[in-house]
Amino acid sequence: MAKIYDIFIPDLGSDKDVDLIDIMVKVGDKVEVEDGLITLETEKASMDVPTEYAGIIKEILVNVGDKVNSGDLIARVEVADESSEDKIPKEEKPKEEKKVESTIQVEEQNDQTSKQFVKEQSIKSVVEEVRVPDLGADKDVDVIDVMVKVGDIIGMDYGLITLETEKASMDVPAPFGGEVIELFVEAGMKINSGDLIAKIIKTVVIENKVPTPAFKTSQTPTIVEKNSTRPTLQELAASSTENKNSKVLTKKAAKVYASPSVRKIAREFGVDLGFVKGSATKGRILKDDIKAYVKEQLNKPSSGTGLGFGFNLPEAKEIDFSLFGEINKVELTRVQKVSGPFLHKNYLAMPHVTQFDEADITNLEEFRKEQNSIAKDFKLSPLVFIIKAVVKALQIHPKFNSSLSVDSQELIMKKYFNIGVAVDTPNGLLVPVIKDADKKGFKEIALELAALSEKARDGKLTSADMQGGCFTISSLGGIGGTYFTPIINAPEVAILGVSKSQIKPVFNGKKFKPRLILPLSLSYDHKVIDGADGARFTTTLAELLSDIRLLNL
Repeated sequence: MAKIYDIFIPDLGSDKDVDLIDIMVKVGDKVEVEDGLITLETEKASMDVPTEYAGIIKEILVNVGDKVNSGDLIARVEVADESSEDKIPKEEKPKEEKKVESTIQVEEQNDQTSKQFVKEQSIKSVVEEVRVPDLGADKDVDVIDVMVKVGDIIGMDYGLITLETEKASMDVPAPFGGEVIELFVEAGMKINSGDLIAKIIKTVVIENKVPTPAFKTSQTPTIVEKNSTRPTLQELAASSTENKNSKVLTKKAAKVYASPSVRKIAREFGVDLGFVKGSATKGRILKDDIKAYVKEQLNKPSSGTGLGFGFNLPEAKEIDFSLFGEINKVELTRVQKVSGPFLHKNYLAMPHVTQFDEADITNLEEFRKEQNSIAKDFKLSPLVFIIKAVVKALQIHPKFNSSLSVDSQELIMKKYFNIGVAVDTPNGLLVPVIKDADKKGFKEIALELAALSEKARDGKLTSADMQGGCFTISSLGGIGGTYFTPIINAPEVAILGVSKSQIKPVFNGKKFKPRLILPLSLSYDHKVIDGADGARFTTTLAELLSDIRLLNL
């Protein structure tokens, strides 16, 4: 006889009113001991609450978004009587016969007629539609991830897409195995109950009995194997790296177990949860797993695969600097933690060449000062004129306004001109972008540049403010120095470094005259741009800055 058992929130210590962020089961589900039921989240960590009993979920008494405490009732589970088959120890349970995609011929004898038969299995392919399940009252639900692509061979319960409502996220699994032949959704779409997700070729086993000649009862069944497209368990399972402590999976997991808050953090860091090894029950991913994954990836030596090198960089050794004197540790800012690995990757991935040149900006500076003396509500800096000159130079030399395709087989030529400007802030270097600089005048650029620089220093730049750049300018003119080698801001192919201008004697054919000279440092990706092209670009730029009337031609 079956019995009903209550399951309660365990002792949460001093934590009160803990958020319930996910329910992993529904009424009618069959659960085993230690299967996760719900996920709780405190200020310090998230945790799964497992079931103590194996049985059927009969009632769930909590909802996502509830605040719960120690001893609160979660659910009721119906547990079969110990005499029932469900209580047979796992090792004594009869193993289920696995279906194989093959033709199996088994000779058997009918006890009543003594006739002989051959049991024959044949395979039939059927195209089936997979649709969004009932989402209840939720409408226009966001698709935040598509986990398969056309041509993938998947198994039953393989995750297809991830949906996110205001309260939770959920994976929609495949109701059967087969080959994905068509997809009707993509990340960013809004979908509803019943919407078509995909079409999958499903394999169906048809079993028939046909008479056969006399046989021997001891004859071994003949199995005629066919070419099967069903993935094996080993192919569907995600394997980790040799290091058991690693959080990085070498093969993407078929299903991902993670709470909405964890998924949100993963999106913020750009982490594909399919490659993160979870540490909680059933491989569920926690926030600490994401942090460990990111840390491991950042600390991983650069591999030859991604950068085209045949070697890895030697791993840095930890040094105890306190042995030599007093020290003080200061944590890097968030910007430095993000930009450091990005700049490192760019420097290694691109063969940097830097072309140095000089521009005579004597006349430009005289004009700039004259305009500033009569300007109202804005101020023209040298950088405003440099931006306009760079746009003109890009129009003359369009290869500098391009990006290399991921497979390095094509140049993506851009017909828009968005100029990034590196801004020095207390938290690190940020690069806001002035969009469509070719369509804006000096005053318009001056006002936008001032506004973006202020937002950068106040830490109020949005991701949209820093996206879509074609070419970057890094100006150290207000600080000092002569020349330097700026690092290219991928996926751009070049960057201009500007140093502090200074008065120099310049020979005009008859005598030396004092002129205001601006040092230029152009770094470019040698995979895309040749040295001659680099020299031509800086020559053009110097001519435009020397005579700004050329900007109107």
